[in-house]
Amino acid sequence: MLSFNNVTTLNEFIIGRQSEFPYAKGELSRLLSHIGIAAKIVHREVNKAGLVDILGEAGQVNIQGESQKKLDVFADEHFIGALKASGECCGIASEENQDIITFEEELANDGKYIVTMDPLDGSSNIDVNVSIGTIFAIYRRLSPVGHKAKIDDFLQKGTKQVAAGYVIYGSSTMMVYTTGRGVNGFTLDPSIGEFCLSHRDITTPHSGTIYSVNEGNYFKFPEGVKKYIKYCQENDTETKRPYTSRYIGSLVADFHRNLLKGGIFLYPSTASYTDGKLRLLYECNPIAFLAEQSGGKATDGKGNRILDIKPESLHQRVPFYVGSRQMVNQAEEFIKKYDSNLD
Repeated sequence: MLSFNNVTTLNEFIIGRQSEFPYAKGELSRLLSHIGIAAKIVHREVNKAGLVDILGEAGQVNIQGESQKKLDVFADEHFIGALKASGECCGIASEENQDIITFEEELANDGKYIVTMDPLDGSSNIDVNVSIGTIFAIYRRLSPVGHKAKIDDFLQKGTKQVAAGYVIYGSSTMMVYTTGRGVNGFTLDPSIGEFCLSHRDITTPHSGTIYSVNEGNYFKFPEGVKKYIKYCQENDTETKRPYTSRYIGSLVADFHRNLLKGGIFLYPSTASYTDGKLRLLYECNPIAFLAEQSGGKATDGKGNRILDIKPESLHQRVPFYVGSRQMVNQAEEFIKKYDSNLD
């Protein structure tokens, strides 16, 4: 076991990397630190959710038409509060809110950054004690400093992200993030109340043996995706098939496993969701940024890099294929071969 002197905390790591962003003058570091604080608060509530009146429906429906869980609302409020308190964030786009959130305070309007987030990904798993998470992305604002944030601040390509990450609340709570210089993971040590560096310079394997997809929707998938799934299930010792099927139903949890072990996550378009179901701004873009920074790949299955897609609306959806580079390439080959109606 490491002594405390050998432990690098999240704040120490962020400050140590601050020199990589001379233009930021500490603002980005403070913003990331405040996200870490909010994550600790949500971690506390997630871990005692079964003991308090915080499970179940909140009696509201979010912009996606999905029923909000009480813990969803709790996470949304606390991340908004932490970002507002940082003084570095002038606006937020959240899955739980129809419009962007701007602040009246002069300090916040002077903030140089906006944040997009899914405050509690995988919320359908809350009541059954399965891993859930928070996803976030940080962009430099486009509108003039000193004024309220505008919608154009949020409709930026994923390539413009200055930082992105997720927090996974599971058997342990981890924060994984990138600022465009590799991916690092921090595990929360409850005994000292600090995120500590546990996974330095994460590199996802070039290929893997895990595929993650909701096979309950199999008959709604495009033909190329069906063919790829069958390929994953075939027996071939040379390519280590059949692959293992693992699907949790929480993007953070499924991606986190594949990030470390190698694999592919697929959320194709379906008959019900012709544009896919996952949201570009606060789900796909940050996860794609992490994937690429760890050596993986993220596309829409049609050969389009996720980070190059120009958002047209706040809650835009997109098909999503992410994970080990070789596996994503192979899935795209099947789609290209068997789906003639691609754009």
